[in-house]
Amino acid sequence: MFLEIVTPEAILFSSEVDSFTAPGTNGEFQILNNHAPIVANLTEGRIAIKADNVVLDDKFKEKFETMSDKLVIKINSGTLELNDNRAMILAD
Repeated sequence: MFLEIVTPEAILFSSEVDSFTAPGTNGEFQILNNHAPIVANLTEGRIAIKADNVVLDDKFKEKFETMSDKLVIKINSGTLELNDNRAMILAD
């Protein structure tokens, strides 16, 4: 599936991923390939991305941590929209 993380300043992440976990208002949830369409509000927390061979833009590398086999980025809030294996997170 394709994931894009967008802030008011820039597109922080744009790549194919295996899965990701996001902080929802009712708790953390995971999105896998072929997930049903969803729109969700996100709260303060971490987005953990599992993907192979991701190349991060040098301008935004410092925003991501590497934890075992995942890339992790902290957000304050946001909105997730997923449809047809394309996920977009509007975050701040």
